[in-house]
Amino acid sequence: MAALVQGITNITIGQIVMMLIGCLLMYLGIKKEYEPTLLVPMGLGTLLVNFPGTGVLTQVVGGSKTEGVLDVLFNAGINTELLPLLIFIGIGAMIDFGPLLQNPFMLLFGAAAQFGIFFTIVVAVLFGFDIKEAASIGIIGAADGPTAIFVSNQLAPKLLGPITVAAYSYMALVPIIQPMAIKAVTTKKERQIRMTYKAENISKMTKILFPIIITILAGFIAPISLPLVGFLMFGNLLRECGVLDRLSNTAQNELVNIVSILLGLTISVKMQAGLFLNVQTLMIIAFGLVAFIMDSVGGVLFAKLLNIFRKEKINPMIGAAGISAFPMSSRVIQKMASEEDPKNFVLMYAVGANVSGQIASVIAGGLLLSFFS
Repeated sequence: MAALVQGITNITIGQIVMMLIGCLLMYLGIKKEYEPTLLVPMGLGTLLVNFPGTGVLTQVVGGSKTEGVLDVLFNAGINTELLPLLIFIGIGAMIDFGPLLQNPFMLLFGAAAQFGIFFTIVVAVLFGFDIKEAASIGIIGAADGPTAIFVSNQLAPKLLGPITVAAYSYMALVPIIQPMAIKAVTTKKERQIRMTYKAENISKMTKILFPIIITILAGFIAPISLPLVGFLMFGNLLRECGVLDRLSNTAQNELVNIVSILLGLTISVKMQAGLFLNVQTLMIIAFGLVAFIMDSVGGVLFAKLLNIFRKEKINPMIGAAGISAFPMSSRVIQKMASEEDPKNFVLMYAVGANVSGQIASVIAGGLLLSFFS
């Protein structure tokens, strides 16, 4: 009874608030189906790390140190960058770069839709964050959770918790945030622009060479990005080479599932009340939203700029699909196009821009590391 009373009396208001946040994350994952593979384990992990004297974290009792299981996982999986990189193998195995290879100019939109990252870095520095913290906050705009974890853990590990929550939350909120951002900078007439799609066969050899070539290019442009780009392209090579279907299926299913469980639980180490509840966290979440919106806006404005010089106009909404939230963003763009014109089919162009955003986001993360690490 004494131990029970002590546990209750030692809990702080901050810990109670974090437990409520953990419950909210689980609610969003289960009820709303917002990124449930990460938010559910992260939500439960947030509960686990906020009990006074919790055994999942390292404790010193009577001069004896007891290693907590989540601290062990964090040191082995996050500090070493292992878990985020393993996720990239699975992501690469899931992605079909065919729509991009059919329309290579969609790579331009993947690059343009990273504008919000660098815009937010400048804003965050003006608000008092140092350059490494600002770069970590800016990468939220990539809409790529593993990249955000990888970059922030190297540049600003103290901010890992709020950056991860913001990155995955905004990824989940793509269907809500992107339509508002797109409509703010486009007219109805622009959203009704039709694009003629011509399907072309992409040879197997082209699909095999693509991940190899991208890896080589990334090695020369931003060699520090090779852990990100290399693992992503390795996963895609498993998919496309045609002789490793068993490994490709394992990467897409068992590997991603196991790593997602461990990643969600382990990230919760940074969700302790003392680390998470402060004004800085609110600013990070706000700036993350700015980065996400400006990425979408940057892609749209770039498409509108191209239209000035093009005879065959591009539906500017395609530019917003250049973020890394694949395939959710491309589906949102097609839905918006159908609402404006039921016969307007832009999905394959949007998918091409979307997969190019996956490549661009990891290269952007690598560039930030090369600039600021």
